[in-house]
Amino acid sequence: MPPRSPRRTAAPLLALTPVPLAELLRRVRDVLHLAFDDAYWVTAEIAEITLPRFGAGHCYLTLTDPTSGPGGTELRTQVRATIWRSRYELLAPHFEQQTGLSLRAGLRVLVRGQVRFHEQYGLSLDVVALDASYTVGDLARQRLETIARLQERDLLERNKRLPLALAPQRLAVVSSATAAGWQDFVQQLEEAPYAFEVALFPAQMQGQEAPASILAALDQIRRQRRSFDAVVIIRGGGSRTDLLCFDDYGLAAAVGAFPLPVLTGIGHERDEAVVDLTAHTALKTPTAVAIFLVERLARLEAAFDGYGVRIHELCLQQLAQHGARLERLGRQVVQASQGRVSAEQAALHQRLRRATEAPRAALQREAQQLTVWRHQLQRAARRSAQHQRQQLRRLGRELLRRFRRLHQRQREALLRQRYELEIAAVRTTARHALMLSGATTRHAVLDPVLLGQRGYLRTDSLQPLTPSTPPGTPLVLQLPAGPLPAQVINPAAPRLPF
Repeated sequence: MPPRSPRRTAAPLLALTPVPLAELLRRVRDVLHLAFDDAYWVTAEIAEITLPRFGAGHCYLTLTDPTSGPGGTELRTQVRATIWRSRYELLAPHFEQQTGLSLRAGLRVLVRGQVRFHEQYGLSLDVVALDASYTVGDLARQRLETIARLQERDLLERNKRLPLALAPQRLAVVSSATAAGWQDFVQQLEEAPYAFEVALFPAQMQGQEAPASILAALDQIRRQRRSFDAVVIIRGGGSRTDLLCFDDYGLAAAVGAFPLPVLTGIGHERDEAVVDLTAHTALKTPTAVAIFLVERLARLEAAFDGYGVRIHELCLQQLAQHGARLERLGRQVVQASQGRVSAEQAALHQRLRRATEAPRAALQREAQQLTVWRHQLQRAARRSAQHQRQQLRRLGRELLRRFRRLHQRQREALLRQRYELEIAAVRTTARHALMLSGATTRHAVLDPVLLGQRGYLRTDSLQPLTPSTPPGTPLVLQLPAGPLPAQVINPAAPRLPF
C-alpha cells in the first residue's frame, strides 16, 4: 500500500542556518508520522527474534527481505520491529494455534505494522497483527519445492534402491542421548532374543541447529560405514514445530544419497517429513523401527529353521543311500589295496638299495668342495678387513680436518656478532639517554612551581584562547599550590600589568 499524502506541507529539513541534530531528527519524525500515519501489511523474513523472558516483557524482532541492487547484486534490507506485551499475549498463541509453529528466526511472515521513528532509536515497526495463513502457505510451498528438487536429482528413490541386509544387526543410531525415543528403541532391542550391535551418534533432534547436528553425525557414520549394516534416525514425539528440521533440503538430500540404507522413526503419527520420503524405510516411531528390525530377524530365523528341517530330511535320505554303496566299495577297496601294497613293498625295497649308493658318493664330493671354499673364504675375509681398517683411518683423519676448519669459522662468526651487538647496545643506550634528558628538560620547563617562581602561570583549556574566544569559556590555572578553576570574562580586554 503506498503511503498517504501528508496532511500539511512539512517544513524543509535543512534550513539556511545549521540546526541541531535533535531538531533535524524531530522534523524527520514529524514528516514520517504524517506520511505513514496508517498501518501497512508487510511481507518479510524474521532474521532475529528476542522472545519475552519468564512470560513477561515485549518481543523484539529484526525483519529482513532480499532486494535487487545495482548491477544485479542482492541487498538485504532490514528494520527493527516490536510486538508489545499486550499484543504479543494475543498474537503469539493465535499464530501457534493456526500454524503449529512458534515465532522463530527464518520464518516468512505477513505482519501489519505501523511505522515509528524515534530520535534515539531510529526507524522501527510496531506490529499490530500477524497473518498465519501466509506462513502456512509459505511452508507448504517450501516443502513442495524441496520435494521437487529432490525428485530432479533422483534422491527420493536412490536410498530405497540400496539392498537392506537380511539380518541388519550392526546399527548406527542418530538420536539424542536423553530422548525417550532412544530409550524405548534400546529397550525394545534388548528384550528381543537377538544380539544387536548399536552405536549411538548423538545429535540435536529439534530446533534450527538440528539439521547441521544430524549432518555431522551422518558424516561420522559415513567414515565408518563398513562397520554398520544400516543407519537409524529416531526421536520421540513432538509438535509440528519440532519436526520442521526434518523438512530441510540439505538433510533430506544427505539421507537420500547416503551409502547405507537409512531407517527413520521420527515420532509423527499424521504428517510425513521430507526425510521420510528420501529414506529407505520410514516408520512412525522409534519403537516401530525396533519392532521392524526384530520381526525381520524373526522371519529370517523362521526361514532358516524351515531350511534346517528340510536339510536334515535330505541328509538322512542321502546317508541311507550312500551308506550301502560305501560298504560295497569298502570291501572292493580292501581287496585291491592288499594286492597293491604287496607290489609296492617289493618295488620299494629295490629303490632303497639303489637310492643309498648315489647319495653317499654325492656327499663325499660335496664335503671336498666345502673344504676348498672354506679356505678361500677365510683368506678373502682377512684381506677385506685389512682394507676396511685402512679406509676408516683415512676417513677419520679427513673428518678431523674438516671439523677443525668448521669450528674455526663458527668461532670467528660468533666473535663478529658479539662485536656488532656491543656496538649496537652502546648506540641504543646513548640514544635513549639523550631522549630521557630532553624529556626531563621539557617537563621541568612546564612545572607549575618553577613557572610560578619565574612570575608565570600555566593555563589549561580545551580550546585555544584567542581574541574571539566566547565569554564563559572554562580555564584551569596551574598555581604552585594546586589547580584553580577560572572563566573567561572578556578576552579582548587590555592586559593589566602585574
